[in-house]
Amino acid sequence: MNDLSSLLSLILLTPLVGAGLIWLLGNKRGNLAAGISVLVAGVIMVASLFLLYAQWGGEPYHVAMPWLELQPFRLDLGFYLNGVSALMLFVVSFVGFWIHLFSLGYMADDSRKARFFGGLSIFMFSMLGIVLAENLFMLFIFWELVGFSSYILIGHYLKTQEAASASQKAFIVNRVGDFGFLLGIILTFWTFGTTSLPELAQHHSGATTAMALLLFCGVLGKSAQMPLHVWLPDAMAGPTPISALIHAATMVAAGVFLLARTYFLFDETALTVVGWVGTITALCAAIWAFAQNDIKKVLAYSTLSQLGYMVAAFGFGTLYGLTQGEGHGHGHAVWYGLGAAMFHLTTHAFFKALLFLGSGSVIHACHHEQDIWKMGGLFKKMPLTGLTFLIGTLALSGIPFLAGFFSKDAILFVTKEACFPAFIILTGTAVMTATYMGRLFYIAFLGKPRSEHAEHAHESPWTMVLPLVVLAVFSIAGGYFAQLPIYPAAVNEFLGQAVPHPSEDAEMTMLIISLIASLGGLALAFVIWNPKSERDALAAKARPIWALSRSKFCFDEVYMFYVNQIQARVAGILDTLDSLIISGVGTRVVPGGIFGGLGMFFRRLHTGNATAYVWWFFGGVILFFAVATRGFTSLF
Repeated sequence: MNDLSSLLSLILLTPLVGAGLIWLLGNKRGNLAAGISVLVAGVIMVASLFLLYAQWGGEPYHVAMPWLELQPFRLDLGFYLNGVSALMLFVVSFVGFWIHLFSLGYMADDSRKARFFGGLSIFMFSMLGIVLAENLFMLFIFWELVGFSSYILIGHYLKTQEAASASQKAFIVNRVGDFGFLLGIILTFWTFGTTSLPELAQHHSGATTAMALLLFCGVLGKSAQMPLHVWLPDAMAGPTPISALIHAATMVAAGVFLLARTYFLFDETALTVVGWVGTITALCAAIWAFAQNDIKKVLAYSTLSQLGYMVAAFGFGTLYGLTQGEGHGHGHAVWYGLGAAMFHLTTHAFFKALLFLGSGSVIHACHHEQDIWKMGGLFKKMPLTGLTFLIGTLALSGIPFLAGFFSKDAILFVTKEACFPAFIILTGTAVMTATYMGRLFYIAFLGKPRSEHAEHAHESPWTMVLPLVVLAVFSIAGGYFAQLPIYPAAVNEFLGQAVPHPSEDAEMTMLIISLIASLGGLALAFVIWNPKSERDALAAKARPIWALSRSKFCFDEVYMFYVNQIQARVAGILDTLDSLIISGVGTRVVPGGIFGGLGMFFRRLHTGNATAYVWWFFGGVILFFAVATRGFTSLF
């Protein structure tokens, strides 16, 4: 194993080791568990920065070794590092560390601190596995681990019905998308005989629209695109650092990363579908944000909308590249879609993590109050939090020349070139983004305190403020990827090649559009929601518009109708058949009561103890490894 492989192994396995140590410590050593988790995040960040700045030269690196063989199927484990994964590794490790540090202050008094930080470390392991995976099957394994760890973290406050329901909803909805994703992986293997990403990049001429859209199903779930978007707003029931890490900077961005990893498998039809799904999601989520009073829910719908921007950028941007006659080769125009999407993914990670952590600082200071109409006047009470939150708001709104301005303009440019109607919709969405973010800032931070908690709010401890300051700096400077030494050289080179560079005239046009959209939206918000307002002007003066926004177009109601009226009845029929055939005929007719005996045996395995299930899981893995791996006997 060479030095690069060793360093990648260290980055990937360190959080798993940390999670194992936390598990051995138990629930009573929360402070020690928190220290281990933050130390692990620090090691990951330092090792990743060393890798990207000093160890890796920028050339694609690929190594794989066989792990499981069931002819003709073979599963390899390995690493694939290129510009896309290097950028994602930088985002996950860098933003992840500052969120870990923030969590020290935010979760200081939590009685289940060890479980929380153990879940954070498991999540980091899972997310890094997605970033570095060499093939689609390996990526899918970590994809599911991310879903598992997010389930644990969203449900951290498991004694509340809201958190329990939200974690179940996130898990189930993501499984729907993951089922289609798995079918896409199987179809890919069936077609090409491999799922190795470097090999697929070289031999992808047989890719079909069906294959691409099935792979896109995974994006619908993880990146919460319509119609599988319903889990993300409810996931705000988890602790605020989880909202920042999983639902702003990393997990939901995994879908966009998957698109960038597999862009060569998408044809024009699939790209058109992807582009319109992203555009519609961006528009609808922006509409829904206006009726939200929970500070985290506003940011959640904003995340949905910005993810829609990224998906639209990939679809229409890559389509624009194809129309330039460069095919699915490595011409720069073909990269414009994934370049614009990954660029916005990066800047969005900075300012949206900043906004979520800023909301966490506010919630912490206001004794866990989340209603913006019970805040007010917080800028004077919490000047550092207020200033950094303002920077995040301006960056998200696309104010020149903050980070969000550059990446959002890249998206609007490629969309304008490929599909003008989508460009009009996304430009309108940019105006709405600035408007609902202005609403949030004016109500929560300006005016007078509207509650006792807001009146007595004070600045958060340094462990919570320092991450805000660092992320605010990157929210300002994160758009200057070629001019400032912010990113590693290899990342700068990738962005320099992949992000579109419009002409001077086109750049001036985009600047004017951004100014009108961002400043116009912020000004409109000030007119409608004056800081002195005591109630929501939209609900009072434009009730039909407010009700439309509040309805969220009834997606949840439609899904609940399906679950209660259709799925529940099918389950009842299956339960009846089970009672008649297996419990009835099976236990009485089959000689020796085989079914009954097996049922008693397997019931004893379900102890309800999570530790026992973990040991059964590892035992099954070892047994499966022994049966399926040819080289197992050589270990003894």
